Amino acid sequence: MGNRTLAIIKPDAVGKGHTGKIMDRIISDGFTILGARLVYLTREKAEGFYAVHKERPFFNDLVDFMTSGPCMPMALEHEGAVNAFRTLIGATNPAEADEGTIRKDFAESVQNNAVHGSDSDENAEKEIAFFFTPDEIHQS
Repeated sequence: MGNRTLAIIKPDAVGKGHTGKIMDRIISDGFTILGARLVYLTREKAEGFYAVHKERPFFNDLVDFMTSGPCMPMALEHEGAVNAFRTLIGATNPAEADEGTIRKDFAESVQNNAVHGSDSDENAEKEIAFFFTPDEIHQS
């Protein structure tokens, strides 16, 4: 299992001022933040990041949402990072997320679900490289 994953604090959570609270939860759960930045995704960049969903009916709404305000991608490190982060954030649908998870506490809906987390070690590597060059990642 890989020890890195990508997290994104999405525009809904950034816009509501939850960035610091979510980062505190991530750090408190034992993750190390190796890189972070506040960005405004262009439509082209959002479409590239979510290209895997291009044929899905929600693709345009997702791109619109991700370009609606700033978001904060972060490269995280933790033993078994992908699974550990997915446990911390909870189910995609906040109504189905476990108590105490980030999505249960900060998300509004399936789309406006506060955070993104990589779904596999392979995707984590690709997603981190999408937002960060190797020189921008702290080597712990």
